[in-house]
Amino acid sequence: MPAGHLSGGPRRLSIGAQDAIPPHKWRISSRRRKRLRHHEYKMEFRIADTFTDSLSRLTAEEQKAVKTAAFDLQVNPAHPSLQFHKLEKAKDPGFWSVRVTSDIRLIVHRTQASLMLCYVNHHDSAYQWAERRRLETHPKTGAAQLVELRERVQEIVVKARERKQGAFSHIPDSTLLGYGIPPEWLEAVKRADEDSILTVAAHLPAEAAEAVLDLAVGVTPKAAERLPGADPFTHPDALRRFRVMRNTEELERALDYPWESGASFCILRSGSWWSGAMRVRRAWRARRERARPSSPCIAQSI
Repeated sequence: MPAGHLSGGPRRLSIGAQDAIPPHKWRISSRRRKRLRHHEYKMEFRIADTFTDSLSRLTAEEQKAVKTAAFDLQVNPAHPSLQFHKLEKAKDPGFWSVRVTSDIRLIVHRTQASLMLCYVNHHDSAYQWAERRRLETHPKTGAAQLVELRERVQEIVVKARERKQGAFSHIPDSTLLGYGIPPEWLEAVKRADEDSILTVAAHLPAEAAEAVLDLAVGVTPKAAERLPGADPFTHPDALRRFRVMRNTEELERALDYPWESGASFCILRSGSWWSGAMRVRRAWRARRERARPSSPCIAQSI
């Protein structure tokens, strides 16, 4: 785990791995580029920040194979050479696996109208990632989110139940939902305390994590506004983690230079996940100091 990351803390969204492929070493051939310009795109093709993040952790050769598969998926998802496998254990019926190499699997979310690259890893790890997540539209904010399922959340909730009262137990559910916190995570958030708040925040969508850390230091977050009838993927919070690739040039740039999510919760207003965590700890340490009873003064006789 890189220095500066807390238990389960998120990684930055840029390709900074040692084995990342230099942009000048990987390009689409001019012949293929010319042919692709005439292709009619019938499906909306997206990539998620979880995909670019996981891609950066692979070796150079693995990244090259994944990028080639990504272009093939964008050009023609129905091509016979692409081996799709339905994930039977996944709770979200839209998750499929695409074979990249003998061991590398690309997790995509597939509907009749869209295809999204969500994650890539070695076979077992990729399947486990998909089985623990679901693509949802938040019931209050209307933003599209990749949410960890309750089975995963339960591990944190059980530990939180051992404590008497959480720091956010007084906040109504409707208020927390307004910050983008998924319903499955309400109990864990409300029972979180100084020891568990950073662990809980690391598993939340970006806007929810930022709100929880703001609440932890006494700052009231701004609730997200829902636009009636709007596409969940066009919500400002969703645009921080999902991006539409309209052509092969956009996909090529995105894979060579993954976007820095300036609003992502691993790059907080305070500068980074680490400094955001330190901000929470300093605030709660000061709160304990203020709550500590003052020592009685002992008068000395003169």
